[in-house]
Formats: sequence, C-alpha cells, structure tokens
Amino acid sequence: MTADWRPAADLLVAGLRSVFGNRLRSVVAYGPHIEEHGDAPLSCLALVTTVTVGDLETCARMSHGWRRERIATPLLLPEDEFRRSLDAFPLEYGEILRAHELIFGANPFDGITIDRGDLRRACETQIKSHLVHLREGFIEAGGTPRAISELLTASAPAFGALLRNVARLNGSDARDRGAATRDGARLAQLPDAIVTDILSLERPAAVSTTDAAKLFPEYLAAVEQLARFIDGWRA
Repeated sequence: MTADWRPAADLLVAGLRSVFGNRLRSVVAYGPHIEEHGDAPLSCLALVTTVTVGDLETCARMSHGWRRERIATPLLLPEDEFRRSLDAFPLEYGEILRAHELIFGANPFDGITIDRGDLRRACETQIKSHLVHLREGFIEAGGTPRAISELLTASAPAFGALLRNVARLNGSDARDRGAATRDGARLAQLPDAIVTDILSLERPAAVSTTDAAKLFPEYLAAVEQLARFIDGWRA
C-alpha cells in the first residue's frame, strides 16, 4: 500500500478501535488502491468477535468522515461468519486474498484456503452472467455507438476480474493485478489484442467512443470462449 494511503488506513483503524475495542481482531486493506490505482477509495475488511446494532449505529455516524477521507465503508464481519462464508463468496474473498495489506491485528488469511470446487461453480455463474448481461446490454443500446461504448467501458473491470478468477482457479499465485489478469486470458486462450483493448477501457480516455463500440463482436466472442473454457474445466 502506498504511503499516501497510510493516514487514511490509520484513521479507519482508530475509528474501529474506538467502537470495538479489543473485539477488533483484524483490519486488511485490499482493492485497486494497493495495486497502484491510487484514485480508488480505501477498501478494507474488518473482522471482529461480535457486532451489535449499537456498533453499526456508531459506525454509521463515522461514515460521512470516512467518505470525506475517501475511505470506503469497511466490509465488517464477525470472525466466525467470515470463515463460514468462504464457500459462499469464493471469488470475492479470493480477490482479497490475492492482494492485500494487513494494517491491524493478526492476518485473517493464515491457514485459509478456498475450495476449488466452490471457486469453479462461482466462476461459471459469474462468467455466464457476464455473457447474458453483455448480450442484453447490446440490445438495449439500440445500435447507438455511445451506448455500446458505455456498456463495454462499464463491463471492463468485471471482465478483468473474470480473468483473474480463472487464473486463481488454475492455481496462479500472481499477486500483481496485471499478471494475474494475463494468466487467466492465456489459460482460456483468449486473443491478446481484444484482451488488451477491453482492459484499456478501465482508463476511459484511452479509446474513443466509436472505436470502443467496434470492439463489441470480438469482445462477445472472447466472453463466449471464456464460458466454453469454464464448461470444460477439470481439476
């Protein structure tokens, strides 16, 4: 995590400690801001022993200050609930596990593994949902280049996440965001050019509206290939 985010991280920890005291067990930062995407808010997972309505009310009063300091609402969970929900959210927790910074307490990921069967089922759901929404979005765009471009731009971060999840499913331990994304694309045998073009849309100024709209056929074909890949995947 860059030094620029350390004051915000310390502010969040101080606030959570004032609410939970010794019930606060761990705080972990994750997300784009720790991977040199400095414009993103600070995202954190905070694990506690117990959480009450009173705790939530106190955190709610702090939320305006957090937003002012570009701190996202922390993902707040009791430790036991976190461990019991690994099978329900293998993609989300897997992405946190891939790249995170411990900023308070014990590392909650020590000894944690995500079952590959759970990960595979979640990948299939995510990929096929992406494919369905991409087709629906194209129809709703009505052939308008700007609307198609907006569809592609909005979906680009999710496409990158799909590829990182595929990489994780196949045992990639790449911590670097770009390396993990490329690992997934290579494993699914997606064309380098379309992967590069779609991922560049995460920086909106990189491609013009007209050019982005022209990417749709190849993008759709790439996601269809990703769906075929996950259908045929075997451990």
